[in-house]
Amino acid sequence: MNKNNKGLTRRTVLSGAAAVGFSGLARAQQPAEVKVGLIVPLSGIYTRPGQVMKMGAEMGIDHINKQGGIKALGGAKMKLVVIDCGDTTEKAKNAAQRMVAQETDLVAATGAYLSSFTLAVTEVTERAELPVLTLSYSDLLTERGFKYIFQTAAPASRQSELGLPTLMKLAESASGKRPKTVAMLMDNTATSIATAKALKEKLFAQEGLQLVVEEIWTPPLSDATPLIQKVRSARPDLLLFMPNAVSDAKLGLEKINEFGLGQGKIPTVSFSITIAEPDMLQSVSTEAVQGIMTIVANWGSKGQEELIAELKAKYKEPWATQNVVSTYGDMWLMKEALEKAGKADRQAVAQAFRTMDAGPSKYYPGGQLKFDEKGRRVGAGVVIVQWQNGVPVTVYPPELAQATPFWPKKS
Repeated sequence: MNKNNKGLTRRTVLSGAAAVGFSGLARAQQPAEVKVGLIVPLSGIYTRPGQVMKMGAEMGIDHINKQGGIKALGGAKMKLVVIDCGDTTEKAKNAAQRMVAQETDLVAATGAYLSSFTLAVTEVTERAELPVLTLSYSDLLTERGFKYIFQTAAPASRQSELGLPTLMKLAESASGKRPKTVAMLMDNTATSIATAKALKEKLFAQEGLQLVVEEIWTPPLSDATPLIQKVRSARPDLLLFMPNAVSDAKLGLEKINEFGLGQGKIPTVSFSITIAEPDMLQSVSTEAVQGIMTIVANWGSKGQEELIAELKAKYKEPWATQNVVSTYGDMWLMKEALEKAGKADRQAVAQAFRTMDAGPSKYYPGGQLKFDEKGRRVGAGVVIVQWQNGVPVTVYPPELAQATPFWPKKS
């Protein structure tokens, strides 16, 4: 071997070593895992929904990681960080402050179940520039000019606009006449207030409904007797019952049946998932809830059979509520944003949410995986869920329906 060849060989070796070094460095710069947050109530009267949201998030993370993680980040795995936001707005705000202070490498989060909690949490996350997905309903969430909140659910006013006319048509087609009088019992959480505002300011008049009873309580409800007595005295054609705590829903349903108003005697409709939680059957019979309907932003639906079956097998949950399906979907939405961003950076992920256009939504009803300038998901729809034979099933829209709806007959 001559001298020139030796030099060439040495240069080749050195350049090869450098290439290996740079390649190793590039791999090292790709994170082994990407942290995302779930901030939900895991203590107090709203514990149950928080637990179910955790199930949805865990399933989503598991499925994403088993399918190769974040491909744009070299297969980095997603890691869930769970934070308990408690059962008051003050606890929720404090939890959010701890989250942004202690979990500085979070790239996105989802939560916080109750709109009142989400309003408090996102005041904190907005200042930290942490993008947050939420299934909370309140219109106020995306009316504040915030740039880091993304609402996957249709806001409460829109849910009312989409749901109530459909219910009225259903009532008319099933019973031959439209309801004319309505009673409304609601808690004073942000979601209920937003829903009631839309109903009273526009929709009751539009649908020819006269409001004959309106009662508001602060959770937890101590005694539903005075509320239901007023409904019994007024005998409305329709009862709108809007609790957001499972304990409140149980008390209300117990009294509705104790006073002989259940089982279709006064058709009951909610704008809350709480009325369709499995816990309801601990307090009342399947006959007592038969026919009750609720208008919600999401629910286990046709096309999600495998997910629902896994939920039942893994967590022994009897059906998939909005809390499971939406939070599961949020994990995939975060993956989509990370793939688009190409880096584990909250600013880049937020910008990916703002500019994404990922086609028709798979885990939220209606519309696109796309957000408008306020952070609302474009074209978000609603589902109507009805208790039938001991199970709350999706009955509207037809393309997602698991069963045909019926209108409880007033007797």
